[in-house]
Amino acid sequence: MAAAEAAETQLMLGVGLIEKDTNGDTLWVWCYPSTTAELRDVLLRKCCLTDENQQLHTFVYGQYKRSWFYVTTTEVPDSSVLQKVTHFAIVLTAKDFNPEKYAAFTRILCRMYLKHGSPVKMMESYIAVLTKGICQSEENGSFLSKDFDVRKAYLAGSIKDVVSQFGMETVILYTALMLKKRIVVYHPRIEAVQEFTRTLPALVWHRQDWSILHSYVHLNTDELEALKICTEAMTMGKLHKDIGQLIVQSAEDPEKSDSQVIKDISLKTREILANLASFAEVSDDGEKPKLSFEMLKQKRFPPATENFLCHLAAAEQMLKI
Repeated sequence: MAAAEAAETQLMLGVGLIEKDTNGDTLWVWCYPSTTAELRDVLLRKCCLTDENQQLHTFVYGQYKRSWFYVTTTEVPDSSVLQKVTHFAIVLTAKDFNPEKYAAFTRILCRMYLKHGSPVKMMESYIAVLTKGICQSEENGSFLSKDFDVRKAYLAGSIKDVVSQFGMETVILYTALMLKKRIVVYHPRIEAVQEFTRTLPALVWHRQDWSILHSYVHLNTDELEALKICTEAMTMGKLHKDIGQLIVQSAEDPEKSDSQVIKDISLKTREILANLASFAEVSDDGEKPKLSFEMLKQKRFPPATENFLCHLAAAEQMLKI
């Protein structure tokens, strides 16, 4: 039990403070334990205080080079002890995807900084959560890391909303995710992008992998270089139509919750993967069964289905090279 708790609490990487002063300058003021100049530049860009035209985004999150960042930004009221500061942002970096957990914790840190005007109390709370998974909030009880189950974070988006927007074309998103292809999502409101994209990995629930999500990307060289370019294999066939119909029928059922829709899609996925595994050869060394392109050819699938299954076998590390 103690080991599990230690693993849970050692997910945070660091905490930082960005301030915008009465002269309109935005500065990186403080961090614990430390950060690189590269990451500091990225986080200054992510916080909405560096662009005069941008509206205030109270909470944003994203991923850069396998680290998650969570940023809560606050306007400073006139009554605050922070007399020369108009806005500030608390930045947390962590190994795990859990927006609700880190939104709750950064809000507590914001209230502490507004009250005391010094990072000392924030650092004490950060260390308490890092070592014990808990910190006391002066106003309303305490923050407990273990209250925020990662599975709840995975299920927080609405798959039904995604399907209602895209209908049968949801199968294009499903295919791209199954084949580990890039999906670019654009919307003028960052909150809309974040709400939509966090749901997409649920289409491939069997992987439970939210590290594929980059929910807040600026078109800058260093960020674009961090995202690798890959080719597409997206020709649609009868199999895709069947999957698309299943997704739409499930999502349009008013009796079904989002998690039940995810389960329906996941069951169909498992059926496809089991079917794929049935064509494969079991190796003598006990490794995962492997499938060759020649074996698939012998099954005489329609070209689009054959193409999809071949790329899927590669994505699932089942393809014999």
